[in-house]
Amino acid sequence: MNSILVAPDSFKGTFSSAEVSRYISAGIRAEGLTAIECPLADGGEGTLDVLLLALKGERQFQSVHGPLGQQVVARWGWVAEQRLAIIEVAQVCGLQFSGRTPIDAIRASTQGVGELLITAAAFGAERIVVATGGSATTDGGQGAIGPLKGNEEALAGISIEVLSDVTVNFEDAATIFAPQKGADPATVDLLSERLDDVADLYVKRYGRDPRGLAQTGSAGGLSGALWVALGASLFSGADYILDLVGFDERARSADAVVLGEGKLDSQSFRGKIVGVAVSRVDGRPVLGIVGSTLIDAEESAALGLSRVWVASTPSELRNSGSNVSTFLH
Repeated sequence: MNSILVAPDSFKGTFSSAEVSRYISAGIRAEGLTAIECPLADGGEGTLDVLLLALKGERQFQSVHGPLGQQVVARWGWVAEQRLAIIEVAQVCGLQFSGRTPIDAIRASTQGVGELLITAAAFGAERIVVATGGSATTDGGQGAIGPLKGNEEALAGISIEVLSDVTVNFEDAATIFAPQKGADPATVDLLSERLDDVADLYVKRYGRDPRGLAQTGSAGGLSGALWVALGASLFSGADYILDLVGFDERARSADAVVLGEGKLDSQSFRGKIVGVAVSRVDGRPVLGIVGSTLIDAEESAALGLSRVWVASTPSELRNSGSNVSTFLH
């Protein structure tokens, strides 16, 4: 056993993917093995940091409108050599800015995302990557489209790449994700009706319908709005990041792979980083270290994970790294 590729996602609300990777790797190295750190993301929270690390970009800050109209100072990224801007929607209108009540679920707007798009264009961006996971919004992207009116010329010719951590269609965004944003059943119905009305409006205005297209439901329909209004390209965030960091080659060069995320559940294998990464590892043991799990050992094995450990503190993450070494020996 020569080397172990340590490739976790962030543990939402607690540790960044780089921190998780560092803690686990410390435990592996304490047992005399080589750990190769490879922090990952899937288009959700933490994507900005992973992209900046991989592309050697720099952080920028901009005051924009948060989901409930409050002013927030959003972090975004700039890679000067590529004229590339990186926007993480969670930094602008993430769940942390909402009280997760029914009224908040209705009010939450993506306006700040549109404001950041204009900022990036003014900065001289030729490409803009928008990571859409972790939003508090289900406005169909209307909030983001509003600030773009009158600025179409500034955005003309800029390539927009939207990274999604889900495969959900535009019309299903409220049903599947609005409850975690504070919506009760009646509010979910209202939001679903509103999404349908917004889609009709987009058809009239732009001649494109986001309904029925995979990944258009991310961030409560924001990804669909950017596809409709700006001709954005839609990508699986997990595959995009894995390709960018050269995951496949790194995995082939390692003797085993350790993956991780904050909560392992059925959603982990529906476009999230763990499920996508497992499908791309061929002939190597794949192990999981997670903050919590709703999947038992038998299910985990059936999904491609040889073993899963639960760890939620730095010391537990390091100990799990040591357990990985022991297990592989």
